[in-house]
Amino acid sequence: MNFSSDNWAGASQPVMDALSRHNHGFAPAYGTDPLTDRVTKRFRDIFETDVSVLFTATGTAANALSMAACARPGGLILASETAHLHCDEWGSAEFYSHGMKIVPLATSAGRIAPDAVAGALERFQEGSRFGAPTALSLTQATECGTVYSPEEVTALTEPARARGLVCHMDGARFANALVHLNASPAELTWKAGIDVLSFGATKNGCWCAEAIIVFNPKGLPHLATHRARAGHLFSKSRFVAAQFDGYFEGDHWLDLAGRANAAATRLARGIGDSGRARVAWPTQANEVFAVLTRTQIGKLRGEGALFYEWSREGCATDEHVVRLVASFATTDEEVDRFVALL
Repeated sequence: MNFSSDNWAGASQPVMDALSRHNHGFAPAYGTDPLTDRVTKRFRDIFETDVSVLFTATGTAANALSMAACARPGGLILASETAHLHCDEWGSAEFYSHGMKIVPLATSAGRIAPDAVAGALERFQEGSRFGAPTALSLTQATECGTVYSPEEVTALTEPARARGLVCHMDGARFANALVHLNASPAELTWKAGIDVLSFGATKNGCWCAEAIIVFNPKGLPHLATHRARAGHLFSKSRFVAAQFDGYFEGDHWLDLAGRANAAATRLARGIGDSGRARVAWPTQANEVFAVLTRTQIGKLRGEGALFYEWSREGCATDEHVVRLVASFATTDEEVDRFVALL
């Protein structure tokens, strides 16, 4: 019963098969190989537009380098108060952007409140001694397991783009959001005002495959230079491309996300139906946030359940919100055993 993180799951067999399939002969280095070119074209097909694709080793690098590429002195990054680049990335966005400051915005169930962006833009006018708004970063799916609809993304990016901000999306669990919404990748990104996407695949069945997808190169003119200087230009780029080759073949990436989402939905339903606990926020991707008592947490862990404690928001004295993450490898038996123990 491992619900610690989708990062704990291995790589899917088609991804591993693709790595093995492309592990022969010689190929040009540093992203100039035919397979990287083919995968780049596949990204363009998926997003229905011309895009630049830059591989990185981690999602943190994809986020931080996106911020570095649009940085300006005294720049401000508007982001959710729970955003990964704000809470979990060791100040990398600030470091690589040479000191841009993150301004955390109020959220509801993980989503930035509708008026939060407009309020921040009103507060920090050009010439403000605090700094100048430079980028807006949204997380899809959010850190609370919820998602933004294309209309919600547009409502947040419109005022930001009107002020000249670069709009970034942290898509560590982009596939999970996509499957839940049944929207197209284009509708969820550039058609909704997103300039650059951190496209995550590692959490969804790859071994080590992340990419920065650039829809608006004018807003990030030196991104390739930032990536190379930060040490994220792979010499054997074909092995990242190989993972994406297996990942995309036959829409495998969407099947993987669908499995993870279905396991999370089953888990959330079981928790709610048990009458012993409650779900803190709607389960719209592959994460479940459940309110459990300290006694329940101890007993579940004693039976081998693995998960993290998250927050105490909306909890009674003896309660805690825990995060339960499903992956493509989560089984119905694991879910049902957890619920039965609860």
